[in-house]
Parts: sequence; C-alpha cells; structure tokens
Amino acid sequence: MLRHVAAGIDGTPEGLAAAHWAAGEAVRRGTALRLVHAWEWQPRPAPTVPADMSQRSWAEDMLAQASDSVRAAHAGLRVVTQSVVESPVGALLAAAEEADLLVLGSRWISGVTGFLTGSVSQRVVARSPRPVVLVRAGECTAREHFSAVPGISPDEIPETPYRDVVLGLDTDRPCDELIEFAFDAARLRATPLRVVHAFSAPPAYAAIDRLAPVNGPELLAEHERAVVATLRPWCEKFPEVAVTETVTEGRAAGELIHASAGAALLVVGRRVRETLRGNHLGNHLGNHLGSVVHAALHHAPCPVAVVPHA
Repeated sequence: MLRHVAAGIDGTPEGLAAAHWAAGEAVRRGTALRLVHAWEWQPRPAPTVPADMSQRSWAEDMLAQASDSVRAAHAGLRVVTQSVVESPVGALLAAAEEADLLVLGSRWISGVTGFLTGSVSQRVVARSPRPVVLVRAGECTAREHFSAVPGISPDEIPETPYRDVVLGLDTDRPCDELIEFAFDAARLRATPLRVVHAFSAPPAYAAIDRLAPVNGPELLAEHERAVVATLRPWCEKFPEVAVTETVTEGRAAGELIHASAGAALLVVGRRVRETLRGNHLGNHLGNHLGSVVHAALHHAPCPVAVVPHA
C-alpha cells in the first residue's frame, strides 16, 4: 500500500475538520490521503441516518461528500475512501497500523472540560501504534499560519509562514520517535520548533546529597544543559529547523498548554507500557495516556499530536 495519512470521519463537523487537516498533512508529506469510516449495523439506525437511507448507503454518501470537499481544497491530492463494518475503535486502530499518521476529530465542549472525555478518539489515542493527531471542528489550515494580508486567507498564499511547532520534552526519558516527529513536523512547515521542558525542584531533604544541585540557578543550569545535550544530534540532523528551548520550573502540563497558545501543533509523547498492550486497556484513559497527554488533549488550543514510544 502507498504511504498515506489516514483520517477517521463520522459525518460530524469534527470528522470533516480531521479530514481537511489530514489532507494538508498529506500534501506536506507528499503522500495519499485515506478517509476511513466505521459503522456497526444497528436494528435502529442512528438519528443522523436519514429515514430513506440504509446505514451502508449513508456511510458511502458521507464518505463521498467528505472526499469531494477535500479534493476541492487540495487539487491533485490522491484520496482513497474506505467504509468498514466494524467497531470504530477496532477499525481506526487497524487503519493506524497501515498509515504514517492517523488524524481524528474531537469535540470541544468548553475551556474547562475540553475534549469529549471517553470518546472514540481518546480510546484510539491510548492504543494506537502510530502517531495520532486530534483536531477540533473549526480548526483549519488558516489557523496554522500567521495572519496574511487582510481579506486574503493564508490557505490562498502558501508562502504565509506557519506558526511554530511545540514539543514537550522530558530529558529523563527522551525518545527518538517523539523528537524526530516534532523536528520533521517543523521541517515540513519550514517553521521554528519550540522545545518546552519543565522540571520540579527536589524536596528539601535532597540537600543532604551534595551531588544533587538544589540551588535554584544551579538546578536550572543543570536542566538547560540536559536539554541542549538531548537536542544536539537532532539539530545536526535537521539543520534547517530553528530551535528555541524554554526550560522552567513548574508543572509540565501547564507549561505546555501555555506554550501551545498560537502554535500550529503541539507534540507530546505517550509511553507504551508492556502491561497495557493488547485489547485489555479498560476505560481509565487518564492513566493510560499519562497526565501530561491527558491535560494537553483537554486544554491545548491547537491540534495535538500524540506519539507512542517505548
């Protein structure tokens, strides 16, 4: 199968937003786009299915409309559609296996409650073997760019610069998959990469360990050196990407959400635990996603890419 970006759609505005975001990413990567819709037969179809249509007909019609919409916005993009009679979670995980990247829509309820908790999107994110990007309805490629000339959409001017990509970095457990994804995302957009690393000061009793820097400036310098050392090989691999580092004492989740305001994309990592692999992940999504990822999905004001890593 050709390299492609996959998007899960379900007839909602969130699904269409995911399709258009995925189309833009496919264009940037020079790959095809695959639109996937999963449905399960029900004795009584959902209210969204017209009374004069079968579930299968509605699914095919919805896929065709989404495909036409994407093609109209991205001439020349190869778009493949797939309707699957299967549970949405299972079908999307299978689609992720075959794709470079999976894009899903998520419903934004409010600034407090954030993305819809317990949604199909979050369950897929918690188990996907590939990176997953969550996009809300209303997020479009125009918001990924800085403002253009008044009255002209950035979509119409490819030269309009993209906003920054933001990466949340943990120097205690850095991983190649996460860092490479963020650098590549910045490269594809020809935009700077902002790396955010937050740390907590050790408890007071740590002062008895003379090898551990407990003084504020010394501790900050220690973390700054760790960030620079971690990023050095990636800066050499991606010399075209301008990198800025923000190292601060505080909670990682809060710092990332603050940094993501005005960003094109926030990139965070999800550690895959051996005991959580397979189909027995349960419903405790916050634990499986990790507190930082969970907070980012609920409160980041931009698309969020979750990259699984060992």
